[in-house]
Amino acid sequence: MEIYTGIDIVENERIKNAVERLGDKFLHRVFTEREIDYCKQKVSFYSCLAARFAAKEAFIKAYYQAFKEKLFFKQIEVLGKKNSPAEILLHIENSEAKQYKIPFKSSISISHENKFSVAVVVIYLPKVQ
Repeated sequence: MEIYTGIDIVENERIKNAVERLGDKFLHRVFTEREIDYCKQKVSFYSCLAARFAAKEAFIKAYYQAFKEKLFFKQIEVLGKKNSPAEILLHIENSEAKQYKIPFKSSISISHENKFSVAVVVIYLPKVQ
């Protein structure tokens, strides 16, 4: 089994400034409707968005290591579940992983506090022989 990792940290204020400056243009370029709706329900709206931004960046890094293919923010959806770990849902059409039917698993851990949000992603890929 091969393991690929990605990590990212985001200053929450940076995401808040982007939303205040660019509004829906920024939100809809980076996040899915479900992600935006999920974060709107949270007391810490900007921290929630920042954690998802960090998760997307971390996933992009790990995915590129595994498949040598760049993903875009909207292709990655971070699904939040109350009292459960977050999950990644991919919206990819003709990627290497789908094209060659390479099954892979991923795990994600995200956290946020007043100033920063952080995410770590691990992709597990069976060793091709």
